[in-house]
Amino acid sequence: MNSRRAFVVWGVAVLAYVLAVMQRSSLGVSGVDAQDRFAVTAAVLSTLAVVQIAVYAGLQIPVGIALDRVGPRKLVLLGALLLTVGQAVVALSPTIGPAIVGRVLVGAGDAMTFISVMRLLPMWFSGSLLPQISQWTGNLGQIGQIASAFPFALLLHTVGWDAAFGVAAIASAVGLVLAVVFVRAGPVAVRTDTIPVPHSWRAAFGTFGHALRRPGTQLGFWSHYVTQSSGTVFSLLWGVPMLRGLGYSATEAASFLTVIVVVGFVAGPVLGLLCARFPMRRSNLVLGIVTALGVVWTAVLLWPGQPPTWLLVLLVVAMGVGGPGSLIGFDFARSFNPVGSLGSANGVVNVGGFLAAFVMMFAIGSLLDVLASASGTSTFAWQNFRVAMTVQYVVVGFGVVMLLLARRRTRARLHAEDGIRVGPLWVALVARLRNGRVQ
Repeated sequence: MNSRRAFVVWGVAVLAYVLAVMQRSSLGVSGVDAQDRFAVTAAVLSTLAVVQIAVYAGLQIPVGIALDRVGPRKLVLLGALLLTVGQAVVALSPTIGPAIVGRVLVGAGDAMTFISVMRLLPMWFSGSLLPQISQWTGNLGQIGQIASAFPFALLLHTVGWDAAFGVAAIASAVGLVLAVVFVRAGPVAVRTDTIPVPHSWRAAFGTFGHALRRPGTQLGFWSHYVTQSSGTVFSLLWGVPMLRGLGYSATEAASFLTVIVVVGFVAGPVLGLLCARFPMRRSNLVLGIVTALGVVWTAVLLWPGQPPTWLLVLLVVAMGVGGPGSLIGFDFARSFNPVGSLGSANGVVNVGGFLAAFVMMFAIGSLLDVLASASGTSTFAWQNFRVAMTVQYVVVGFGVVMLLLARRRTRARLHAEDGIRVGPLWVALVARLRNGRVQ
């Protein structure tokens, strides 16, 4: 545990995740180019992204079950292979149909990568280092978003669609070779409440049911749902068109996406330390992040005329915190599940943010078309985005209600099984003032 070899395995696995994020987010910086190349409406363009995210979300539970059955290494390798083939298909697509097939393969490969890497972590790391490594995994993965925002975007606008997506495919092929050489499963930590790692597919489905029924897994799902979805919608599809509608250049719009990543690098380790220090208050961190996102989005959408740049920077800063904030969901899964069902639990959690994201992506695209048709304006005009982006309040608001219900069930079970009672935050703060301690 926590050895030099552990860091080598982790480093190569993180590289595989970086490349997966680059392939995932490559459509976000090429949305306008895709509309021109394929001559499609905003609704059809959103389908290109929605299908990818729907496949990603839909495969999380099957992949989680497979993780508990075959282990993370095989799925990391298969994911890299699918990403390579998928981007190659997109590169060569003359029409929208083959491009959708390519993005389906990208979504499938992406689906196998992150939760497989997360499944590796408790095999190689332990103690207070584990939640911090989990945060660093998510943060470093977002380097892939920077790669898509600048090197990939530069290639796209200089050498064209075919070459840019072709280079992206080659990058995943290199990652596949490195993963074959270096990525290995490690020793499974022993826990007193563990259920055995399943040795048949029937047993693997049993572990999935075990994970799904745990309130802590459900709490992780809704935590991921409410924190990640807004930033995913912005980064993967509608952020750049929205910013272009506000008059920013392609390079300036890409810079906003980079701010999200940079903020994640700063916020992630801080959130990791807070989760390790105050494990009973992780849901309060989640609710604080969602509140901040709601406040800033409201200010942007209600601002008279065009919102100022400083307010848009504040928006992407809030979304940058939401990314590592979503990883708290995996910390819930790890805390409330035995090792034998952790792959399934991670799969359930990872569905959350992407489920919310693809619902919002499609709804926003459909609204943009309706609003543009009704007003006779450009599809990507700011006045259309101002209305379409309100979809987030409905989707995320529902998630907050479900999170509060899941938190109540989790705390009740924690009290029944371990005798731990988690009181309201204000009670804990008063207790800290009295004796210098807070749970």
